[in-house]
Amino acid sequence: MLKQLKKSPTGMFGLIVIILFVLMAIFAPLLAPFNPAKQALADRLAPGFWAGGTKHLLGADAVGRDVLSRIIYGSRISLGVAFAGSFFGCIAGVVLGSVAGYYGKWVDTLIGRIIDIQLTFPFILLSILIVAILGSGIRNIILVAALTSWVRFARVVRGEVLSIKEMGYIEAVNSLGGSNFRIIFGHIVPNVLSPIIVIATLEMAKIITMEASLSYLGLGVPPSVPTWGRMLSEATSYLQTNPSLAIVPGVAITLLVLSVNLFGDWLRDYFDPKLGNN
Repeated sequence: MLKQLKKSPTGMFGLIVIILFVLMAIFAPLLAPFNPAKQALADRLAPGFWAGGTKHLLGADAVGRDVLSRIIYGSRISLGVAFAGSFFGCIAGVVLGSVAGYYGKWVDTLIGRIIDIQLTFPFILLSILIVAILGSGIRNIILVAALTSWVRFARVVRGEVLSIKEMGYIEAVNSLGGSNFRIIFGHIVPNVLSPIIVIATLEMAKIITMEASLSYLGLGVPPSVPTWGRMLSEATSYLQTNPSLAIVPGVAITLLVLSVNLFGDWLRDYFDPKLGNN
């Protein structure tokens, strides 16, 4: 797998950037030069290094908070919500997709109709609706991420299960008295891990965008918690006088989403049996 990854500059770039962001989130207290929530009106709108600023490398916002420190701590929210939302969405989607594909009949019809109904709503609008009902907060944002991502897992897993359950080794396990639970989660699900991994990676990019959008609209985590989306929202009043306040978090969001997508695209190509990489 590493040999194949080295042949793909875009995939390697995506993985390296993801690792750097993860390390930045883990070691945020050590890397951040200032308290991200501490206000210092004396440093209000202080320039970054490109304008000769030395105290705040990426400048300071309208209340004197260090932009670099807020970017570093904001990565914790983006990555944390992305990992947790994708994980719980994966669990729900794999379980429901496996059950629908294996049992079929009315179970498949019921789950299929739920999927169809949810797909009729754009995920951003659905996210806003759920947050408006449940309220803001990290837990609710993770719940929203899971509720908007499980559908993709379920659809793919269902299709894979429909083909795998007809194979000879599944019939052999069934004839030997294997329980449905053992057949589904012991023999079928392990054989659909490849597309699950790919979908989980690509869903993370979507969740990062969703979290930033909700924070931008003021529906994300509490205002005291630094997030990239909230930084963008707070910078809208200074786009002409201090555009770097919006450019810096915008670049962070773009770079992370792009890297996750590049690595996810490489994983999809790697696990594609038509390419013969396995």
